[in-house]
Amino acid sequence: MIFYFTGTGNSLYAAGKIAEAQGDRMYSIARLMDQQKKAFHYNFNENELLGFVFPIYAWGPPGIVLDFISKLDVSGYPYVFSLNTCGDEEGKTPKVIRKALAAKGLALAGSFSIRMPNNYILEGFDVDPKDVEAEKLKAAELMLAEINTTIGQRKKNVYLTLPGKHATLKTTFANPMFNRFAMNTRHYSADDSCTRCGLCEQICPVHTIRITDKPVWGKACTYCMACINRCPVRAIQYGKGTAKKGRYSHPDLVRLENQVAE
Repeated sequence: MIFYFTGTGNSLYAAGKIAEAQGDRMYSIARLMDQQKKAFHYNFNENELLGFVFPIYAWGPPGIVLDFISKLDVSGYPYVFSLNTCGDEEGKTPKVIRKALAAKGLALAGSFSIRMPNNYILEGFDVDPKDVEAEKLKAAELMLAEINTTIGQRKKNVYLTLPGKHATLKTTFANPMFNRFAMNTRHYSADDSCTRCGLCEQICPVHTIRITDKPVWGKACTYCMACINRCPVRAIQYGKGTAKKGRYSHPDLVRLENQVAE
């Protein structure tokens, strides 16, 4: 089983590549969490895959991923791995995931990180230039082939990671500050080009968006960047700084979503 969380498609693409190569199935963490279960019970055969694929948000895993792991009730002896996609670096994310899994009696056998195009366009950041985007996507495909070989052989204690500089400081201090103070919706809005197509409401993983006259945001948010990056007319903005910035979603996102839905 491969559990994934995605905003603009990078992690869905990575999860799909793993599932295809390993002959396994993947499941959306967001959809599972919609069930509002107190626990998710799974039985595994020895060395059966148990994988978690997700993006990096401010040098840490998304809260929804950690919430899902906290609800797991797993029996058996699966081969457990995590794979994250990041614009540049992951900080100490493997340590965070290892601790969360250990609390559920699970040992992390392998942890992998892949650089993929950036979708974060707030607070002074922007998407990658097109040439950088293309290079990252090509390199990611090669990296996924290497990761699939490692997973297929069930190698343990393999860590292909991208911690970056000051990793501990960023994950231990910057990430909690980001989650507490930066992750809010009060600066989101839709300008007059909004067509009320409803896509933002449909794709929001925490269902915080409602379409009235225009999209309206509630308080919940994962900062997945799906609404702002995937708006077909670029109507969604965050304050005054995003109107002229780029937008990014994985080139195969729509196809991948339709494939998962089938």
